[in-house]
Amino acid sequence: MRTRIAIAGGGLGGLTLARILRRHGIDAVVYDREASRSARPQGGTLDLHPESGQLALAEAGLAGRFQSEARPEGEEHRILDPTGRTLVHHVPQPGSFSGRPEIDRGVLRDLLLDSLPDDTVAWQHRLVAATPRPAEGWDLTFHDGQRTSCDILIGADGARSVVRPLLIDVEMSYVSTVVELNVDDVDRRHPDLAELVGPGNLWCVGKNQILSAQRLGDGGLRVGISLRAEDQPLDTYRSKQTLLDIFAGWAPRLTALIEAADGPPTPRRIEAMPADTRWTSRPDVTLIGDAAHLMPPVGEGANQAMLDAAELAGQLAANPADPNAAIRTYEQSMFSRIHPIAEMSARVQAMMLSPTAAEDIVRFFTRPTKPTRAE
Repeated sequence: MRTRIAIAGGGLGGLTLARILRRHGIDAVVYDREASRSARPQGGTLDLHPESGQLALAEAGLAGRFQSEARPEGEEHRILDPTGRTLVHHVPQPGSFSGRPEIDRGVLRDLLLDSLPDDTVAWQHRLVAATPRPAEGWDLTFHDGQRTSCDILIGADGARSVVRPLLIDVEMSYVSTVVELNVDDVDRRHPDLAELVGPGNLWCVGKNQILSAQRLGDGGLRVGISLRAEDQPLDTYRSKQTLLDIFAGWAPRLTALIEAADGPPTPRRIEAMPADTRWTSRPDVTLIGDAAHLMPPVGEGANQAMLDAAELAGQLAANPADPNAAIRTYEQSMFSRIHPIAEMSARVQAMMLSPTAAEDIVRFFTRPTKPTRAE
């Protein structure tokens, strides 16, 4: 069977694209490597921005459902120093959706999946190769040897995109190490930590290192540790005791976030693409989200992926007779939009892990306009 539009990757960008295309009467198949929607946890929470993520959900016809699932109170954030002294405490207007309300990644993904026919996503289809057809389109090969073809291929397959090399060869830069932990049922089991974090986000900022936590919609906490890029094996950070040693001298009520974690730590290397990444357009293929512009995780990634999806779907719907012209128009607009955002994300990442991070972040968060926050 030949698919008109194939989307590699069933993350937030790929699903948003499929949903908006469908609203325009355009069918697409999403090929995802996971076994099912519930195959793995989807991570922490997101603050969706009105000008990007929320705009895309409005184009998808899902603004009302988003408001029923989002948590405006999750915008509350606290910034502390290693002694536990409060530097910033922002409390949003109760019940207001005018800012950047939080929503769990898994909840948002389910919202998008529920808006699509069951056969839109082909689970257990990890793309391993795409070969151009003699006339137009692509032959696709998946990990288990299955094959299909499509007229248009859209890479929404993240940082390690298989589609990206069809357009550009990019060298990633290693920008930080992040270690993630989870604390379940925090209100009942750890009421002191529930009070410390509050309903939103907490950042404890030291020199070249951050200990953070965010409240999840299921009553748990997602704890994050951000460290400068170092030539250390990731296995170094799989021990809670090692992490506690890194934060030796910090207030015990802060390091209790590490001690209370359920299960072992999960470390990840954080990489980014150059801020000025762009490519020469090629027929029948393009990229959205991290596949197109992998940035440090400071709050823009998912929002920009969803906006990419909305803009690409809009262009394809507006010019059905010439999809390659639609793709070129989308790409030029996306390159112009992303460049300053990628540069800003790189500056914020460097600032957050600098020796003067506390002073810099306080200044950043107390500007008249609320900035992007770290995911």
